[in-house]
Amino acid sequence: MRIVRFKYNDVIKYGILEMDRILEIKGDVFGGFTAGNNHYNLSEVKLLAPASPSKIVCVGKNYREHALEMGEGIPDEPVLFLKPPTAVINPGESIVYPDMSKRVDYEGELAVVIKSPCKDVTHEDVPRYILGYTCGNDVTARDLQKKDGQWTRGKSFDTFCPLGPWIETDVKPNDLKIQTYLNGELKQSSSTAMMITPVFELISFISRVMTLLPGDVVMTGTPSGIGPMQKGDTVEVVIEGIGKLENYVL
Repeated sequence: MRIVRFKYNDVIKYGILEMDRILEIKGDVFGGFTAGNNHYNLSEVKLLAPASPSKIVCVGKNYREHALEMGEGIPDEPVLFLKPPTAVINPGESIVYPDMSKRVDYEGELAVVIKSPCKDVTHEDVPRYILGYTCGNDVTARDLQKKDGQWTRGKSFDTFCPLGPWIETDVKPNDLKIQTYLNGELKQSSSTAMMITPVFELISFISRVMTLLPGDVVMTGTPSGIGPMQKGDTVEVVIEGIGKLENYVL
């Protein structure tokens, strides 16, 4: 099932996407819900980022090849950092190149959307706390990340977390092809099977650090092949079984 978050006549709603038709959800998307009677054509609504998180928990260096291309060793444990919710933008919206940076990179990632409060959960129990999966781009001001020695500024600019286009509830995260294109040219190509710490173990680890709330997003790390974007570029993150997230650089 594909769950979309959308705006129609300035009202934000959740719905179930079936082909080009959206069935408005009746009930709580993070609890019990059914498809209601109201329906819309995809062309008459504005698709929004499929989650509105209280926080975005990101994992650094979770693909071996990416850790090596960064000139760093393989971490013993997941490396966690946060993006603020103000970094989230919708599918089709623009990533704004900040004046204080000279290099802004794409990082295509599998993003996990949390369904219910998640604290001290075993990896076996993690699936029942997950609503589904979407595409994410962990946009990074690489020069500022290196300059600061910690990652907050370089990862946290407004527009630095595109998400979408929807939440896929039925896909399994263990072995999905993940690709990033820049102006139509393939830049990143890997599989989630190449993660150092798999998705369910990641969620369990994070839940022992902080409580994940409904709608929170976990970005699970990027493969090798990161690189800079320029103003005017188009970047696409494509994940098998989920879809394509496309954004532009201003």
